[in-house]
Amino acid sequence: MAKPYYEFFCPVKVIAGHAALEHIPYELAALGSKRPMIITDKGVRSNHLLAPIEAAFEPTDVEIGFIFDDVPPDSSLETVQAAAKAYRENGCDAIIAVGGGSVIDTSKATNILVTEGGDDLTKYSGAHNLPNPLKPFFVIPTTSGTGSEVTMVAVVSDNQKHVKMAFASNYLMPHAAILDPRMTQTLPPHLTAMTAMDAMTHAIEAYTCMAANPISDAYATAAIKKISNNMFNVLDNPNDAQARLELAQASTMAGIAFSNSMVGIVHSLGHALGAVAHLPHGLCMNLFLPYVLEYNKEINGDKIADLLLPLAGADIYAQTPANLRADKTIAMLNTMRDHLYARTKLPRTLSETGKVSKEQLDDVAEKALNDGSIIYNPKEATFKDLRNILEKAW
Repeated sequence: MAKPYYEFFCPVKVIAGHAALEHIPYELAALGSKRPMIITDKGVRSNHLLAPIEAAFEPTDVEIGFIFDDVPPDSSLETVQAAAKAYRENGCDAIIAVGGGSVIDTSKATNILVTEGGDDLTKYSGAHNLPNPLKPFFVIPTTSGTGSEVTMVAVVSDNQKHVKMAFASNYLMPHAAILDPRMTQTLPPHLTAMTAMDAMTHAIEAYTCMAANPISDAYATAAIKKISNNMFNVLDNPNDAQARLELAQASTMAGIAFSNSMVGIVHSLGHALGAVAHLPHGLCMNLFLPYVLEYNKEINGDKIADLLLPLAGADIYAQTPANLRADKTIAMLNTMRDHLYARTKLPRTLSETGKVSKEQLDDVAEKALNDGSIIYNPKEATFKDLRNILEKAW
């Protein structure tokens, strides 16, 4: 049933396929850009992932103005200021982000400074504080997980104050997301698994949380099916370009879904654990997903039951009695996590991370209680509820 009222918004052009990179110069030229700057990190550059992008520009009039490769795993205000300085000094007129979440966030924030001028990013933090559209901006993801290439959010650390600053504006959305399997081909197994489960969580929370709508549901369920059908293929055959492309598309579809329907307690706990124990976001998602679904089941068991079809396929769905489908969905996710642990050692519990102590759990629960994602969870949660989920995930 359609909601009485909802909004759905995704203005990002998606350019996907086995020669998607070759289209970038023409897309930039159509936006009037002649000197884009590439923002990336040392890992992407040392893995020679920029080579096919640079080759795409050679026969065209568009030239790469500068390559900024100093983005750390956790981006900061200083990094953004340095990137903006390089952009101005090299007369660039567009930004191409090539990387994972940190690179994309850095690029979004850099675009604010080069459009608005000055060096003070802090005055634009928060929601909808950007007065004008930004410079042409393309994103080429090198992982299949964050979905940042289609979201209006960026997070940058203020190292002086030890806080993460969030920026949210429709103007932060890229003009285009380019999905090319060459860009995720070298992703190692543990990162492939972690980012795929990040995308899986985005899709599942998008479908099962309170702001879900019919259009976001379509994207979410399609993403779940693609991840379920292709994740283990990629782990068995890392060079399977078609399966890599399927995961990249699933990540983008999950990103479109959750940026329109929000997420819930898996993200609240994940954000909190990331802040306390400095663990990667995708790993945190994998830790909490089945335990939160179990917690929510009495409220939205019917929606969790729906997910058995894209997750397990028509045969298993048909063979499972309707009243057992929600439990079967959770069991399937647990089996999936067991297989990932066996292959890539992706932790399933807090204790398996080796980085979390029981003494930190109160702090994690407290921070999760104050995280914005908790608002959209279908079942209300107290500190004690969150503490119980953490105990189950121990």
